[in-house]
Amino acid sequence: MDAQLAELLAALAKAANDEGPAVEVLLDERSPSGWRIEYLAPTDLPGFEQPMAVVRTSGSTGRAKRTVLSVSALASSAQATAEFLGFEGQWLLALPVHYVAGLSVLTRSLFAGTKPVAMDTRGSFSATAFTEAANQMVESRRITSLVPTQLARLLDNPAPETLQALKRFDAILLGGARASRDLLTRARHHGLKIFQTYGSSETSGGLVYNGTALPGVQLAEHEGRIWVSGPMLADGYANAPEATAEHFVERDGARWYVTDDLGTVDGQRLKIIGRVDDVINSGGIKLSASKIERLLEEFFTQAIVVPVPDAQWGQSVGLAYSGPTSTADAFDAVRRTLGKEAAPKHVRHYPHGLPQLPNGKFNRRLLIEELGIRD
Repeated sequence: MDAQLAELLAALAKAANDEGPAVEVLLDERSPSGWRIEYLAPTDLPGFEQPMAVVRTSGSTGRAKRTVLSVSALASSAQATAEFLGFEGQWLLALPVHYVAGLSVLTRSLFAGTKPVAMDTRGSFSATAFTEAANQMVESRRITSLVPTQLARLLDNPAPETLQALKRFDAILLGGARASRDLLTRARHHGLKIFQTYGSSETSGGLVYNGTALPGVQLAEHEGRIWVSGPMLADGYANAPEATAEHFVERDGARWYVTDDLGTVDGQRLKIIGRVDDVINSGGIKLSASKIERLLEEFFTQAIVVPVPDAQWGQSVGLAYSGPTSTADAFDAVRRTLGKEAAPKHVRHYPHGLPQLPNGKFNRRLLIEELGIRD
């Protein structure tokens, strides 16, 4: 572990023991690691009690918010994860620490009393770097968090040593974006222990694994929108009382986080079917971007469907994709299944993969901008 990461882990430990200030990890291109630690005084976070870390939301669809996570929230997340999995173990850090998925690897290691192993996250993710880091692990129980793009690279013509390293993990938490059916099938074929996770910065990371809520988590659905409750919820957003009041509410004696996701709840089972901003209103016809996207995923390596501003129709269906260049069969399937209005009008092929944010999520804002450019 390099010196800067060791400093961050020590700072988190001090904050957890109320011996030091809360920390925020910020992107910094001038730093060799690409990030820096910001130590926050109590005056930086007025109204928040015992904050441990401030994590920015991904900002993939809007402006990033500074989410305040308390010691209790992060400890509860670590405990619920261990309880659901049935064990604690050594973590491999493969994600940027300025996002909750990466930071939670450190906090869960901290509360479990295990020493994490970190791979070099500078530059593009590679199977070689992942395998080298995994081979440094010494504990019998091993856990890591990945995004689907990373797992896809690891399973793309994998070397025997990479497969061996992956099979040594007792849990591979997969989140940040929806994993394709093909990727999950390949992972199952190799016998990998995959846990698809659902969560966000506001929930200290994943709080639903393989569709089932972690211990202590409550799920609810109001007018199609998913609400979640549990001890791992953030205290709110720094210097944003209106956004905090909008997304964190009290109801039925519990505190809830109102997500931007649409779905269904059956007891402790959750199914996500889209987002609040999922609807594309094209000339008065409302189309589900997620339904179109799921259909197109069967034809391309990557496929993202987004609303693109259109002077005539208000919004049109936009498709950004990688893989096969021909769209004829895919668009014909969309017309036959969902109607001619659902066929993409703005299309852009990315031969080297869709643009991503540092946390592995697709950069939807950039995709919408580029799809709106007429060649």
